[in-house]
Amino acid sequence: MTRPPAVPQRATIVLPSTGEFDSRTYRIASALAARGHTVTVLARLGPGTPAEETHPGGYRIRRVETGAVDGLPLPAAIRRLVRPRPGAGAAGVMVRGPEPGARGDAGLARPAGGGRRRSILGSAMRLGGVLRRITAMALVVRSQSQASRAIDEGADLYHGMAYMGVPVALGLARRHAGARVVYDARDIYVDAGNLARLPGPVRRVVGAAERRWARRVDRVVTVNLPYAEVMARRWGLPLPEIVLNCSFRYAPSRPKWRRFHERLGLPPDRRVVLYQGGFSRDRGIEQLIEAVPQVPNATLVLLGYGSLRSTIEQAAAMPGMADRVRVLDAVPPTELLDWVAAADVVAMPIQPTTLNHRLTTPNKLLEAMAAGVPVVASDLPGMADIVRAVGCGVLCDPTDPASLAAAIRDVVDAPDGGAAMAARGLAAAHAEYNWETQMDKLLDLYTQLTGKPW
Repeated sequence: MTRPPAVPQRATIVLPSTGEFDSRTYRIASALAARGHTVTVLARLGPGTPAEETHPGGYRIRRVETGAVDGLPLPAAIRRLVRPRPGAGAAGVMVRGPEPGARGDAGLARPAGGGRRRSILGSAMRLGGVLRRITAMALVVRSQSQASRAIDEGADLYHGMAYMGVPVALGLARRHAGARVVYDARDIYVDAGNLARLPGPVRRVVGAAERRWARRVDRVVTVNLPYAEVMARRWGLPLPEIVLNCSFRYAPSRPKWRRFHERLGLPPDRRVVLYQGGFSRDRGIEQLIEAVPQVPNATLVLLGYGSLRSTIEQAAAMPGMADRVRVLDAVPPTELLDWVAAADVVAMPIQPTTLNHRLTTPNKLLEAMAAGVPVVASDLPGMADIVRAVGCGVLCDPTDPASLAAAIRDVVDAPDGGAAMAARGLAAAHAEYNWETQMDKLLDLYTQLTGKPW
């Protein structure tokens, strides 16, 4: 497709994270910059991240400090006084253990009816914890909005990432006449992660807020058809634009560059099973660790970041696992496909614990296809249809380590080592499942919104 020449415009992508490993933001921002647009990513400051940098992709990243205390409607001097100190809880109160000589419940006489009172107290404490988390989320959004306003230089279009990024984008756009806003709803958030575990009434409040934001933006974008159908039904909107989270077209090196073998000192004949992405709950990492000993001559490489890192490292250090599980830090999006292409199989046993997970089309599926590596994926609607249609891998029951191990063996023990699956995935990535094709959809949408070619 030959696009009309772009009219240079300004785009601001609002991201509720540091942006270091956010591949979708990188793809959008670098593609826009390559077409001559001025692109700024407004993100959050994190440990070791600079407040401002110019990305090799040709765009600028500006990061702001965020926090619940920073979002309080109080003078700055008072916020400094109540800011949590090291060891403090979320409310800024020091967390202490029992006083010396104090006894727990076991040392106390329990009055009649104490069990019921403890149950009521426990329920009240859990409710209080939920309310604190929700309040903290709102205050963090407020703090990012305030800090971003101070450095925002204006844009023709604001692209709000995720449910904690879109309210910031809406607030910034209100300050600039004619600015348009896109909501990039990359998950079904009230049915994902920690939000999915909140009580129903609290989730409905969060869902109502997201519905208001979705109705206020100029257009909603999401990452697959199942998500789009849920969003359209829940929000009473037309079907969101579907922009798959594909990678740029890529040509893997031949012969395969054995980067993991070089980095980890693995024997030349060792098969590398790769999991890459977030180290968080319900991604199937625990099941992979249990499955890999059932695959002869294989090492599971976990390439990523997240809250489960220490737990994963403990599992990898258990007796008998030294050559079976290895952990590496995440790499930037610009380097990711070089590492993925070095694996023998990419595994993504996402667990069917939430609606969001059951319908997800994970980035790692599309990245494996782009890198020419066969996959082992969960037999769930959001990914199974693609794997079956393309023939790029084997499906499994992600909850069963034995099923997962059998699927991995089906790939690595195939007469061609999975080469035919890999070739089909790579061909599909070059023909259809690539960022160049997906970005054209986004450019068309931007053009409709601003009235000028992007």
